[in-house]
Amino acid sequence: MTLLSNSCQLQTAAGHHCEQSAEQLNSQCRWASLNRDAMQAELSHQQDDTNLYRMIVEERPYMFAESAVFVTDTCIKKQREIIAAVENVVALPAYRERVLVYAPASAKFIPKAHGVFFGYDFHLSAEGPQLIEINTNAGGALLNAIATRTQKLCGDLAAEEVLAQLAYATGSPDPEQAFIEMFLEEWHAERCRHPLYSIAIVDENPETQYMLPEFILFRNLFERHNIRTVICDPSELVFRNHVLWYENQRIDLVYNRLTDFGLEAAAHRPLLEAYLAKAVVVTPHPQAHALYADKRNLALLTDEAALLDMGVDEKTRAVLLTGIAHTVTVNPDQADILWAARKHLFFKPAKGYGSKAAYRGDKLTKRVFADILQNDYVAQTLVQPSERQLEVENKIVDFKLDLRHYVYKGRTQLTSARLYQGQTTNFRTLGGGFAQVLVVRGSDNEFR
Repeated sequence: MTLLSNSCQLQTAAGHHCEQSAEQLNSQCRWASLNRDAMQAELSHQQDDTNLYRMIVEERPYMFAESAVFVTDTCIKKQREIIAAVENVVALPAYRERVLVYAPASAKFIPKAHGVFFGYDFHLSAEGPQLIEINTNAGGALLNAIATRTQKLCGDLAAEEVLAQLAYATGSPDPEQAFIEMFLEEWHAERCRHPLYSIAIVDENPETQYMLPEFILFRNLFERHNIRTVICDPSELVFRNHVLWYENQRIDLVYNRLTDFGLEAAAHRPLLEAYLAKAVVVTPHPQAHALYADKRNLALLTDEAALLDMGVDEKTRAVLLTGIAHTVTVNPDQADILWAARKHLFFKPAKGYGSKAAYRGDKLTKRVFADILQNDYVAQTLVQPSERQLEVENKIVDFKLDLRHYVYKGRTQLTSARLYQGQTTNFRTLGGGFAQVLVVRGSDNEFR
């Protein structure tokens, strides 16, 4: 994310300049900032036996959007206030007691590690940003860090200025260093000052995953810091003699990219057993998901009576109630009320991810609604995403957008946007994908 003054002049496709609000810039400024040549040069330094540029740009052509997204600093500040309010509540024993009731058994185990790369996802409304969900194995942070360095920025900004502005989002001009320090902090929380020798990046069938290029980038990053790293399926791990093994290599830490958040599948048992035996550090871990990412938690965080009962202070309650899309757990006893209000609701599985099995209420059939009533779902007030207009193949195209904060211990490390069409973020839209965030000056009364 890069900070620009409100007077920054941005060249549009029509040859004019815009000196306008974030909303106007998103609709009128069509600067194509994705610099593929610079990205190819950047990725050439990452090569081993893999053509990362081909994997990212050619095989996954919708991973990166053609242009950046504009947001005001006021809006970013408001999002950070919402994140801080959530973190304040999660720290309360009363909150933890409530959410762990419906968590899997593995989440009752309390590790010392916090969990890497929490993703706080926002839609931007006229009344202010609305948090729509939290993820605890959010992908894309390293990809976005690289993409940010390979953007053609509007205006004549020197490289050192870009780095200084990047610090607005990361607290550091070097996100990769911040990421390494985060993983080391996770390790040392569990193992004091013992050296970290090995990491396994774990996902099911990683060679088939859309985010495989990021796994490779992380492996390269870890190995540049003298940490032996493998990318593997959890079924390739063996727990033996109080050690987690990949083939003949001892694994110290698992960077967990699995969507089996409680490690409940039979194929994940060796990893679960090693984790519960404190034989390996797992991050993010089952308790992190239970505390933050189970979508039933959003119902708790938007229930004023529950917040009062947990002892949440007035200021924090106000931030949560105005800054999170109102959410309720789906109860079959409320079926008639939910069906009548469906056009204003979005239905999500409690343990869902990546918009899988999520439905806009106005697109809902009675058959699907009946299935929802039989499963663990939440119904969330529909917050229409804001829009970005770009020129794609000589046509003006409307994109929806959302913002993601990559957060560690309540602190934003990086902010990115995602551009898409259709019901949900999908990385299947020509011209869409991850987008850099450019910040313009906002007014103090922007959301009053």
